[in-house]
Amino acid sequence: MLSELLIKKSLKVPCMGFGTYKLTGRECTKAVDDALQAGYRHIDTAQFYNNEEEVGKAINNSGIDRDKIFITTKIFPTDFKRLIDATEESLRKLKSNHVDLLLLHWPSDAESTRKAVESLNEALAKGYTKNIGVSNFNIENVNDAAKRAPIVCNQVEYHPYISQQKMLAFLKENNMFMTAYSPLAKGRVTHNVVLKEVAAKYNKTISQLVLRWLLQQGDMAVIPKATSMERIKENLDVFDFGISDKDMEVISGLSGDNRITNSIWSPVWD
Repeated sequence: MLSELLIKKSLKVPCMGFGTYKLTGRECTKAVDDALQAGYRHIDTAQFYNNEEEVGKAINNSGIDRDKIFITTKIFPTDFKRLIDATEESLRKLKSNHVDLLLLHWPSDAESTRKAVESLNEALAKGYTKNIGVSNFNIENVNDAAKRAPIVCNQVEYHPYISQQKMLAFLKENNMFMTAYSPLAKGRVTHNVVLKEVAAKYNKTISQLVLRWLLQQGDMAVIPKATSMERIKENLDVFDFGISDKDMEVISGLSGDNRITNSIWSPVWD
């Protein structure tokens, strides 16, 4: 049975997070509030999502101690040169004096990315964030960043239709963890016959099966998005069963290079 907490060194991360991409306005505030009331304690946002104010409002109005909520936000490449100022703007919007994890949202050119990593160090030293990491970086990018800063995480697209085994192995070997975004492939997993058959064996939904498959690989956090309380609770209910090794392999066998998230920048992939 997996713990709800992913622990790397002294870092404790709620491995089930709540994604907020494309959630804005009242819908975002309500969804984050519902997630917190349902039991989520890891909220993922980004400057590019244009919803940090809504996320901050929901967190501050939740009645839950700030120290019990793990907040991740990301800095877009266009703000790499002003990363400290951009981080301060995020903190004002989130109504918090720090985030728990600050990520570079995408890699840029080598020089800009390296300078941004140095700025991450500065944000860490200033107490603006408790941890730093990257997102959408390939192995070479992560390795270079980790030589310059205490990188703890790489957030990447990961679901049954794409393989991230090489990346996950690299992160584990270097005492980092992965955060999987779009873990349900934007709902596409719910139509898969193979996943439906496997999920039925465990009396779970396809979404629950896939989230468990990800978490069971270890050193993993997932950030599914949902708007209805039913789905929000459903995605959280994945800690009371385990998937057999054989079924883990069956699910992994669906993978290829089927990326479903359109690039919002110019990433360099493996």
